[in-house]
Amino acid sequence: MIGLDHPHVFSMAGQVVGAGAELAAFCGDGPAVDLFGKLHPTARRVDERDAILEDPSIHLVLGAGIPCERAPLGIEVMRHGKDFLSDKPAFTELSQLESARAVQAETGQIFSVFFSERFENQATVRASELVGQGAIGRVIQTIGLGPHRLNAASRPDWFFDPKRSGGTLNDLASHQIDQFLHFTGVTRPRIVSARVANYAHPEYPELEDFGEVLMEGEGATGYVRVDWFTPDGLSTWGDGRLTVLGTEGYLEVRKNVDIAVREGGSHLYLVDGAQTRYVDCSEVALPFAGQLLDDVVARSETAMSQEHCFLACELGLRAQSAAERVPAPRGQANP
Repeated sequence: MIGLDHPHVFSMAGQVVGAGAELAAFCGDGPAVDLFGKLHPTARRVDERDAILEDPSIHLVLGAGIPCERAPLGIEVMRHGKDFLSDKPAFTELSQLESARAVQAETGQIFSVFFSERFENQATVRASELVGQGAIGRVIQTIGLGPHRLNAASRPDWFFDPKRSGGTLNDLASHQIDQFLHFTGVTRPRIVSARVANYAHPEYPELEDFGEVLMEGEGATGYVRVDWFTPDGLSTWGDGRLTVLGTEGYLEVRKNVDIAVREGGSHLYLVDGAQTRYVDCSEVALPFAGQLLDDVVARSETAMSQEHCFLACELGLRAQSAAERVPAPRGQANP
C-alpha cells in the first residue's frame, strides 16, 4: 500500500487481504497510518516507496494518496512491472489518463480503480446479477444519487482544492458513472449536460457542494446527482441510491440505509410484471477482490475490463471539465 491519505485505505486493503493476498508493506503519511499499522501488524512500514516498487515479491500495489498523485504513482507502479489498484478518483486531469493508457498498453500491467459503491455493496452486486439474468429486460436508464456528509472540520486542505481533489463530479460521481456504464453496457457515452454549484459554503469558495450530470449512449441514459448535504440526523454518511430502469421492470438499491424501514445497508427492491419484492442480499458474496487477484496471476480481465475502467474515469473527467458553475443563491457572494 502506497498512500494512506483517504480512509478508503481500510476497505481497499481489507477486501484484498480478505480475498487471500498478503499485505507485505505500506508507505505513507497522514492520520490513518498508525491505525492502519495496528490493523495489519505483519506488514512492514517503509519510509521510501522504492522499497515497495523494487521488491520483486510484491505483485500488486494499492494507492489511496492525494487524488492528484494517484495516476503518477500508478504509472510508476506499472513501469516497475506491478499491477495497481487506485482509490477513486484515479485521475484529476485528462493528460494523466492519456499517459496511464499509454503505459498500460506498453507494459500490459493492470491499472484498476476501486469503485467501492459497486464492488463493496452486496445489493449492487445482486442487482448486477439480476440484470445479467434479464430480470428487468433491457436497461434503458440508471439514476444514481450520491449524497455525502461534509464534516468540513475533519477534511485536509487538499480536499477543498479541486486541482488536487479532482472536483465533485470527477470524485463523488465516479461511482454513479461507473454504474451507468456497467448496467447499460454503453461503450460510446457522451455528456449531455453537467452542472456544479456551491450553494451553502461560501467559507470554502472552491468547494462544489452540489453536482449533477446527464449522460447518454446507445439507447440508454444516466442521471447522477451528488452533494455534500447529508444532515446530521441520518444514521450514516449518505443515503446513496441507485435505480436501474429496464423495459420489463426496475430495481432500486438503497446502498447504505433504508430510512425509517430497515437497519443497515445493501437493500434491494425488484419490481417486474409479476410482483414487487424485497431481495435479501445478506448472503451475497463480494467477488471483486478475488477476481482481481485471479487477474494478477492469470493476466485476465474478470474483475473489470481495462477499457471499462479507463472509460469510466474519462467520463468523470469530461463531466467535470464540461460542468457549468451555477451562480450562488441571492444574498450569498458568488465564490
